[in-house]
Amino acid sequence: MSFIPVSPDSHFPIQNLPYGIFSTAENPCHHIGVAIGDQVLDLSVIKNLFNGPVMQKCQNVFDQPVLNSFMGLGSPAWKETRATLTKLLSADEPALRDNADLRSRAFVPQSQVTMHLPANIGDYTDFYSSKEHATNVGTMFRGPENALMPNWLHLPVGYHGRASSVVVSGTPMRRPRGQTRPDETQPPLFGPCKLLDFELEMAFFTGPANNLGEPIPVASAHEHIFGMVLMNDWSARDIQKWEYVPLGPFLAKNFGTTISPWVVPMEALLPFVIPGPVQDPAPLPYLQHTDPFSFDIHLEVFLKGESMAQPASICKSNFKNMYWSMKQQLAHHTVTGCNTNPGDLLASGTISGPTPDSYGSMLELCWKGTKTVDLGNGQTRKFLQDGDDVILTGVCEGSGYKVGFGTCTGKVLPALSV
Repeated sequence: MSFIPVSPDSHFPIQNLPYGIFSTAENPCHHIGVAIGDQVLDLSVIKNLFNGPVMQKCQNVFDQPVLNSFMGLGSPAWKETRATLTKLLSADEPALRDNADLRSRAFVPQSQVTMHLPANIGDYTDFYSSKEHATNVGTMFRGPENALMPNWLHLPVGYHGRASSVVVSGTPMRRPRGQTRPDETQPPLFGPCKLLDFELEMAFFTGPANNLGEPIPVASAHEHIFGMVLMNDWSARDIQKWEYVPLGPFLAKNFGTTISPWVVPMEALLPFVIPGPVQDPAPLPYLQHTDPFSFDIHLEVFLKGESMAQPASICKSNFKNMYWSMKQQLAHHTVTGCNTNPGDLLASGTISGPTPDSYGSMLELCWKGTKTVDLGNGQTRKFLQDGDDVILTGVCEGSGYKVGFGTCTGKVLPALSV
């Protein structure tokens, strides 16, 4: 228990302690903070209290405006920092609790901060690792007998996304314009996307770099995984349909990706680790690991139209629905010798479950436009409309506490006029 009051429904108890980047109206400089209850602890103010054998020489990482340097220190530094934070915030530890001056400088109410991207994201990769999602999409476009492509059960399919358009939660998202071909007997058209979609995803930030030419073995991949965030990988389905052959998504995905601001460390998620699904056929040896590395994270998506008083829940899924683990994704990504750097972002792909209410995109919820999604009070959707707010949440349910990710939100803005 912490001396900072924490509501039972808070996503940020002492068992969580996620990292983020914040500023205030009084101090626009970006600072590294840790969320506890409804407060943010400014690590630059208390950096001298990190005096363990690893961090006493690395205290200046908490003066940085992003988390990259801290991410790059690796697992021993992460564990020691978390242990120090847990001790400092505990109810029976006086160092911070009883120092009124230090507390007044170190804590800021979350209601008074502006959150920013947690890291300088050098590279962003999006996987396609939910078997249910891949099966649903494949069924729509190729039929159930050819739903999964021949490679899907053998490797974590992915593509390189656009890091420059990753934005923090709360950033509005402009409806993109591009080429579409709604009538296959006619030439393509140029205009606003008409089939705008969200994708319920999660993503992880990488830690220490691997050298070019040196893969990260699956057995030690967890040592390179810093923590996780929620993600909405916005998608323009009509643009994607016309452009994706033969090289995959391009403009349909590059206009924006939203992530939640608080990075939940993997150590906070370990109490919720569970075995992954049985993989049949067994993957090749470089992708095999026997330790459990899936996580029981309850996910939910809400949609609120401009005329709606309250958001409507449209999807309930779970991260445990992923077929390929994060360790497998990272090992596969680097098996060629591809180098990663601290602060790279690797995403899960859409997280769909086995039932229609757990489908993680409008494409699936409306089944390619053949159904409507009921929002209540006469409101329905097939795809996103201008003014729609999309809200993602994620939480792990502990015994008397929650470890959560907060929210990942974005509002659809109209396309620019020609």
